[in-house]
Amino acid sequence: MTQLGSISNPYLYETLNMMIDQPIVVQTEKIIQQGKLISVLPEDIVVEVSRSPFFIRMEEIVWVTLATRKK
Repeated sequence: MTQLGSISNPYLYETLNMMIDQPIVVQTEKIIQQGKLISVLPEDIVVEVSRSPFFIRMEEIVWVTLATRKK
């Protein structure tokens, strides 16, 4: 288990941990990525997009939200 003192943004880390296995939308400094949140690490998150894992650095995240499902 990671100590929260070593994480640059513990609030974001804990919030993302509650979103694991959910579809999310993440805006970084360069792109907006949508996929399933697979894992949350101290410095990265792993988002599955079309069955491929994408690592996104925590420091690049501008915002993150749960993806809405279209009806």
